[in-house]
Amino acid sequence: MGIVHHTATMSPTKQELVESWLPTRSWAQGRHVTGKVAEYRFDDPAGEVGIETILWLTEDGTVLQTPLTYRAEPLAGAEDHLVGTTDHSVLGERWVYDGCGDPVWATALATAIATGGRQAQMFIEQDGQRVDVPPRMQVRGSGEEESAPEVGPVDAVADEGPVTTVRCGSLELDVARVVGTPLGEGPHLSGTVGDTGDTTVLAVLRRG
Repeated sequence: MGIVHHTATMSPTKQELVESWLPTRSWAQGRHVTGKVAEYRFDDPAGEVGIETILWLTEDGTVLQTPLTYRAEPLAGAEDHLVGTTDHSVLGERWVYDGCGDPVWATALATAIATGGRQAQMFIEQDGQRVDVPPRMQVRGSGEEESAPEVGPVDAVADEGPVTTVRCGSLELDVARVVGTPLGEGPHLSGTVGDTGDTTVLAVLRRG
């Protein structure tokens, strides 16, 4: 469960950060973001790192998937995965990373896939009470394991066409940067946006 600071501002905004970062990504192929489609979040058990994946609509109708992590301090050794920094009006300066290079994101995603987990429930605080924020996107892992898999540090991140492969020890995570890209068989995270009923595979977990 996570709190949404609904009155907070960010400068630059998440969209501005992503827009400036996308031209450096081969899978973006010169596409330009026109707006947010939906987002889903996972919890960091330590409560230190914000974990959010945003789906963006581009001008050619493509939907891009960008996992992001938000940190209060730089992540050592992850300079190549830094999207940018932003000033949050409540939390202060935040370092924003491509989640594919962040071990906290990798652990959260692998755990959700393996155990059949769902996105974190978000809420706002209003008049001293917690009010649930209805999710704009539902995600769920396909696995039925009782415990989370052991996830090592991020050893490698490789882009191949519209798919990014993240290697963490004996585990690999394939992430569809372009939503709808076939990812093959295996335990996976699927998502449904709004009330459309259309479900797509967003990421697949593989064990070496």
